[in-house]
Amino acid sequence: MEGEFILIYPSLDALLKKVDSKYTLVTLTAKRAREIVAGSPNLAPSKSNKAVTIALEDVVNDRITYERVQDGVK
Repeated sequence: MEGEFILIYPSLDALLKKVDSKYTLVTLTAKRAREIVAGSPNLAPSKSNKAVTIALEDVVNDRITYERVQDGVK
């Protein structure tokens, strides 16, 4: 196992280019994942059936965005 690694898609580097901080990424992803679990339709086809992975794909592919407001992320 030494020297092996798992490729994660989307990559953290690619995701962080879409947001202003890791906190925003976590908040945005969690909010979208909760929407998916609650029955919101996928915005595009995904190979995954996991809500968090689908939400991360939505972030990296600019399917969802955020607006910075004084109280937090809207």
